[in-house]
Amino acid sequence: MGSDEPCPIAVRHIVSHSANVISTFTINLMPAPIPPTIHNQKYISLKTFRKTGEAVATPVWFGEDADKLYVMTRTDMGKTKRIRNNPQVRVAPCTMRGKETGPEFFALARILPVEEHARARQTINRKYWLARLSSPWSRADAFLELSFP
Repeated sequence: MGSDEPCPIAVRHIVSHSANVISTFTINLMPAPIPPTIHNQKYISLKTFRKTGEAVATPVWFGEDADKLYVMTRTDMGKTKRIRNNPQVRVAPCTMRGKETGPEFFALARILPVEEHARARQTINRKYWLARLSSPWSRADAFLELSFP
C-alpha cells in the first residue's frame, strides 16, 4: 500500500443494552465511492445545516476525483459558515435551479487548506469550461471536499 492510499480502518463499539444482550456495530472509516446517481451530473443540491437543525439547500457545480466531490465557494458564504459548525451535509442530483432529481445521500464536508486548492480547482475546470473562462475573475477563495462515509 502506497503512502498516498488511505488505510482501511474499522472501529468496533460494544454497547450493552442489558445484562444478557450485547450489541456490536462497526464503523468503516474508509470512504465509500461516489453514489452512481450523482456521478457525472451537472449540478448537486448541497444541503448544509443551521445551528437550529434547519437544512439549507444550494445547487452547486462540483468536480469529481476518486471517491470525493469538490465544490468551489467563498469563505463569507452561508454554506461555508454552516460547514464550519457542522460538517454533516446531504447531497442529491438536481437541476440548475435546485430541484432535486434523485435520491439524497449523507456526506461529510471539509474546508480545504490553501495548499489543496489547486487540485480541487482542476477537478472543477475539467468538468466545466465556463469555470476555466471565469477563473481569473472568480471571487471563490475556498473549496469544499465532500466524502461519503
